[in-house]
Amino acid sequence: MQSQRPYTLVARFYDELHGDAQRMNRSARNKVLGKILPSVHSVCDLGCGTGTTALELAHRGLKMYAVDLSPTMCRLARQKARRAGLPVRVICSDMRAFRLPERVDLVICEFNPLNHLARRADLIRVARSVWRALQPGGYFYFDLNTRRSLQELYPSMHWFEKRNFCMVLHGGYDRRRRKGWLNFEWFLPTGRVWRRHHEHMEDVWWTDQEIRRTLRRAGFSHLRAWDGVKVRPPSPHSRPGYDTYYLAQKF
Repeated sequence: MQSQRPYTLVARFYDELHGDAQRMNRSARNKVLGKILPSVHSVCDLGCGTGTTALELAHRGLKMYAVDLSPTMCRLARQKARRAGLPVRVICSDMRAFRLPERVDLVICEFNPLNHLARRADLIRVARSVWRALQPGGYFYFDLNTRRSLQELYPSMHWFEKRNFCMVLHGGYDRRRRKGWLNFEWFLPTGRVWRRHHEHMEDVWWTDQEIRRTLRRAGFSHLRAWDGVKVRPPSPHSRPGYDTYYLAQKF
């Protein structure tokens, strides 16, 4: 068995694993940012993944920057942008210390990249980096998985079988450390045999009070929040309390 750096194989097969993510992201984005986007000219997609959101916004004529720590994610995002003929600037950088060539009107961070921070204390570093990247009056829009999500959903097992890979996903939750973890056991074809690969990821969470206090410390105001069931597409499996969407403004 070969261990992989986090976000290597997950990045490679991300779009196949999360085929419904963009529909969820688009629905939430339209409901939360619907009145704001018409006045936005430049955007940074922080934790951009394979670049799907960045390309969608670039199609609307917005000037796009896309930032991710995973080299594989960045490579795939650049490939998508080239195929689409869209001028998306992809930057491989840590969200805790990223810098853009210019200030933007909006920073978005969709599908819970902030949960992937190594420590809860890192949130203030991200918030300050985002504040620095924004124009005065600019907005920071992001979503987060809650404690309930990590505690109830992570300790489960799922099997994925596709044409080019098989994968077992299983995880757990550490109440003392306030962390959830996910183990990805990949089986990939190599010639006539299938080889096993392993990836391990850990997620952290914050209370609503901690998030609001951190954003205020960084210089944000006008904080608003929505439960995921209020902004995502309707689903018979949706239940409240598993994720929260936030919008803050730089003052």
